[in-house]
Amino acid sequence: MKSSTSTGVLVLCAVAGIAFSAPLVAQDVPEQLTALLDEADDLETLRTVTIALDGETLIDRGFDGYTSSDPTNIKSASKVIVTTMIGIAIDKGLLEGADQPISDILSDQFPADPDPRIEDITLSHLMSMQAGLEATSGANYGRWVTSSNWVRSALDQSFATDPGGAMIYSTGSTHLLSAILTEVGGDTSRQLARDWFDPIDDFAITGWERDPQGIYLGGNEFAMTPLSLLAFGEMIRNGGVTADGERIVSDDWIEQSWVQRTTSRFGGHGYGYGWFLTNFADHDVRYAWGYGGQMLYIVPELDLTVVMTSDPNSPSGGNGYRDRLHELMTEIIETIDADA
Repeated sequence: MKSSTSTGVLVLCAVAGIAFSAPLVAQDVPEQLTALLDEADDLETLRTVTIALDGETLIDRGFDGYTSSDPTNIKSASKVIVTTMIGIAIDKGLLEGADQPISDILSDQFPADPDPRIEDITLSHLMSMQAGLEATSGANYGRWVTSSNWVRSALDQSFATDPGGAMIYSTGSTHLLSAILTEVGGDTSRQLARDWFDPIDDFAITGWERDPQGIYLGGNEFAMTPLSLLAFGEMIRNGGVTADGERIVSDDWIEQSWVQRTTSRFGGHGYGYGWFLTNFADHDVRYAWGYGGQMLYIVPELDLTVVMTSDPNSPSGGNGYRDRLHELMTEIIETIDADA
């Protein structure tokens, strides 16, 4: 069994841009919830679980010496940060809207003799993984990231389907979004993230890989602390507004992000703009998922945000680990719901 550490019932004052009340006392945490996380000790690659309810940190548990203050690679969970930045760019008038063709911005990176369907790809298609281009993830990822120009390589993929068709999960698509942000924002994606998310207390990106042209990788190799990811999630749960009342992104954009555009082949859940969409224990759940089991769950009906982090070097899809995290999240929802 793994060793675990826990702030348990401790509410960390002023953490993550959330206005906290006095520290919780033991009886404020349902015993069943504590027991659930005791059992989660058996999930060998699990590192942290942090639960925020109604804007307060209810439980903050670390395993094997890890804590929620330790930076970790959140992998593809970062895709929702990139798609949120697209929403902010639209709010600021830097982009026209989700249906804007990417040819308006990236045509100079198109292949010399492109398939004419490339003109039909929109920002929406990139965010929902419906660009139609062959994947640069999975078995193709290594070949893609060893290319000399990741943007051109992503755009040079053959079409597997028409734009707007079936979901083709591809980190190349979200990398194109990062290139677009760099172009219209007049600065790197990382600096734009610093500027745009600055009002969220303790939001910080501690590491982010760049491509050979210096463009930050959209949707992978992205490090932050679990508390920072929780802060981001709480802002989204709160309709795009910080606890201090400062708006980061429009509520309308969040609603658009949570509209199902396609169906994921990873378990059959819906997929919006970087967000997976499902229902656990009779409650709608929106979640971000990164390789290894980096999870951000939001349950709007319960004002519940949960971050789980795991070993980023271990798989989580085909081996059932992600499903075990979903089961843990379902039990957390059931416990919170029963105690409400």
